[in-house]
Amino acid sequence: MAEQEMIVDVVKRDPNEINAAIQTNFEDVLAEPDGTHSFDFIWKYSYVCFNGGKNCCYKFLSTLCGLCMALFWGCEFAVITFEMVWCYTPLLKVYTISMGLQQKFFAVCINCCLAPICQTFGMFFSNINVKNG
Repeated sequence: MAEQEMIVDVVKRDPNEINAAIQTNFEDVLAEPDGTHSFDFIWKYSYVCFNGGKNCCYKFLSTLCGLCMALFWGCEFAVITFEMVWCYTPLLKVYTISMGLQQKFFAVCINCCLAPICQTFGMFFSNINVKNG
């Protein structure tokens, strides 16, 4: 079986929007309310400094650590997948089978011991008549 060639979208890098909560644009972080404004040139250069610093720092950190982190997370999800396939799913199947057997034993005990008592009380209380007035 040949592996399929994977196509990586370098434009839309969060197609499932799993990081939608992480808004780090200038407008999402800094905002001056009406009536309180800094000088226009301060606001414009703050925008340039914010975006330049954010982009340089992110690119530096992703260059420095990105491949190692991708390898780490790939291995982490491989371990989770291995545990699910080879450990937890078979264990859950064994537990389900065992508990099904326990449920049958419990049902037999209830039907043999508790059901006659409940039927007796049911017949006893069914003969009670209440009359008003």
